[in-house]
Amino acid sequence: MATQLDTSLPAVGVWSTELRGAAHPAVRDAATELDERGFRALWVPGLDGGGAVDDVDHLLEAAPHVTVTLGVLAIWGQEPVALGNRLAALDAAHGPRTVLGFGVSDAHSAARAGQDYGRPVESMGRWLDALDAAPRPVPAGRRILGALGPRMADLAAARTAGWHPFLVTPDYTAAQRERLGAQPLIAPHLAVVLDRDPERARAAARAGIGMFIDFPAYRANLARLGFTEDDLVPGGSDRLIDALVAWGDLDAVSDRIREHLDAGADHLALHVLRPDQPDRPALPLPQWRDLATLLPSFTPATP
Repeated sequence: MATQLDTSLPAVGVWSTELRGAAHPAVRDAATELDERGFRALWVPGLDGGGAVDDVDHLLEAAPHVTVTLGVLAIWGQEPVALGNRLAALDAAHGPRTVLGFGVSDAHSAARAGQDYGRPVESMGRWLDALDAAPRPVPAGRRILGALGPRMADLAAARTAGWHPFLVTPDYTAAQRERLGAQPLIAPHLAVVLDRDPERARAAARAGIGMFIDFPAYRANLARLGFTEDDLVPGGSDRLIDALVAWGDLDAVSDRIREHLDAGADHLALHVLRPDQPDRPALPLPQWRDLATLLPSFTPATP
């Protein structure tokens, strides 16, 4: 049975590579604005860990009402003792507003760190053992996994608060929720393109997430969801992109968010992809401001 997440996540948050490098004043100002506009969850990719926890520290300082989640940090080359100490320091400075997400990435990531990838679920289990054994452990309620397949999802449900799947549809969440019950947190990544033109929106989606479709783990999961080789072409077919990405105007994006939540997702981490700058990272402030207008639709009314 999964552990309850120790900090609160609302229905909708922001996932952003652009919020890495949070020591930069423009990034900190953006985080402050997101907080002021009502976003209460920010996600940044952990990648290989370089500077990731420092970014979390800066974001927590700039946005005093948010929970910041690393989604997700590759376990290879990370020191469990050091991570436990850093989490304790973040809590002392900012309160318990940090969630750490962990993933196995791929064999190349393990090799670069001089480690053996092994069997992914077993490797992750050993990593969680090390976190539990640290002098200042990362509690189960403050950690999630990057998971897709049923075995890693089972591990997430058993030993963490839940998981953060990438490139999934509402059908994925509905199936996992039926299989594992109401307790584990399911917080999918959802790419968003605020553009009503199909060609521009799909081009932005392919520029932002298309390369991941070639990764074996994602291909296997998409095949489990019923997509065929005709869909799993470089960049993804139109059918696949339309299933994975919320694009269109605000009403269309709102409908897609609601579809995921109705399927059993607890939280959606919205990753804005800009059609005007698909190949260059830039803070998508106009799009974030537009998305902030949707927050009241997904916030429960106060009794």
